[in-house]
Amino acid sequence: MDQLDAALADAEIAAYWTDRGDRPTPREPLAGDDRADLVVVGGGFTGLWAAILAKQQRPDLDVLLLEAHWIGHGGSGRSGGFVSESLTHGLAHGAWLWPAEISRLVTLGRENLQEIEKFVRQEGIEADLRLCGKTSVATAPHEVGELSDEAELYREHGMAARFLGAGGVRADVASPTYRAGLRLPDAGGLVDPARLVWGLAEAAQRLGVRGHEGTPVRGLRRHGAGVRLKVPQGTVRAGGVVLATNAFPTPLRSIRRYVLPIWDYVLVTEPLSAQQWESLGWRDRQGITDSANRFHYYRPTPDGRILWGGYDAVYYFGGRTDARLARHDAAHRNLARNFFHTFPQLDGVRFTHRWGGPIDSTTRSTPIFGCTRGVAYAVGFTGLGVAAARFGAQTALDLLWQQDTERTRLSMVREKPLPFPPEPLRWPLVQFTRRSLAHADADGGRRGRWLRFLDRHRIGLGS
Repeated sequence: MDQLDAALADAEIAAYWTDRGDRPTPREPLAGDDRADLVVVGGGFTGLWAAILAKQQRPDLDVLLLEAHWIGHGGSGRSGGFVSESLTHGLAHGAWLWPAEISRLVTLGRENLQEIEKFVRQEGIEADLRLCGKTSVATAPHEVGELSDEAELYREHGMAARFLGAGGVRADVASPTYRAGLRLPDAGGLVDPARLVWGLAEAAQRLGVRGHEGTPVRGLRRHGAGVRLKVPQGTVRAGGVVLATNAFPTPLRSIRRYVLPIWDYVLVTEPLSAQQWESLGWRDRQGITDSANRFHYYRPTPDGRILWGGYDAVYYFGGRTDARLARHDAAHRNLARNFFHTFPQLDGVRFTHRWGGPIDSTTRSTPIFGCTRGVAYAVGFTGLGVAAARFGAQTALDLLWQQDTERTRLSMVREKPLPFPPEPLRWPLVQFTRRSLAHADADGGRRGRWLRFLDRHRIGLGS
């Protein structure tokens, strides 16, 4: 048995965050017809924030939340738990897409994160929320200059940024692969995503939100001044609807062409010993991402493990999202191999959990918003929705209630990205793009003809 086989031998195919004995008991499915002023479809971060914000702003509103599986079943319960202040998939990406609005987007993103911290504190949600910032690392020569430029961009927007050479970043977190680092102490932090989503669900219930799990919405249609939703047990009549399905197929077919379910895979180690942590340094226990197109993200967990994800971004023909795809032996082996390459001092560490799940990607790697015939939506957060979902939920409510706000006037909200082509063209184009990104990583960051074409059309695809 080789090193990778031994490390993965006992790893359960289960998301570490939700594989707990104190997981909440699911709410009963809807048992018949119902009606509500507002129906929220989806029980992840976007849906829960939409329900909470709606009740805070309109306490008399009857709000009903419907989740097809269980609260936190999707990306909200199995993410890496990175809490970002960015609404635009990173500052550099936002500045590239919306240079005239980026300063305001930065301010809105920081205000959004402050509101999340305030709500979590006031509601007593114990989710290990730590605004410890993050570190980006360069593991290839061409990435060093890119990190230096990014540091300057953060400073231009009033955020602390420390560019570190190889010695400085390795003194912080010990890896022989690091060539440089960018420490961003103000750039978000970390959270236990499952405990956050469970805490939000309890807070929503205290506010008077009604909720049912195991209740998929099969269809939508306009009915008089409202909307009729078809569920397995009957019909729900709503004054308005917010869709928060993200990576999973939405009942509003017109937006499916904008969202690509890309599968992301993750490992979690056994708890490390005090000696192993000492060999790493990592005193701030911040989250880390590397700077490649096929990047890794990793972080300590509250109980002393390391969560390690990213790298392979897998698309299945037809946009499949079925649960059995959570096991991907090749992707998990790649992750394990890269883990030990990054931290050779952890040779012999075993993984206890491995899993995967779809991420809701768009062609510009930022969410899309809209409202049509009483149905509003905010979907497509591309892996950075833990905090941005709250902003998306409020924006969806603004659109549903036809409110002219600073959010609804943003180009990011008013303009939609290019849609993905339909199958059978979609699958080969995604595979070709994945290969092009891998080639760029191996070729000193030089972007070939296809990637340059995507850049000209403001299409940003990565892992």
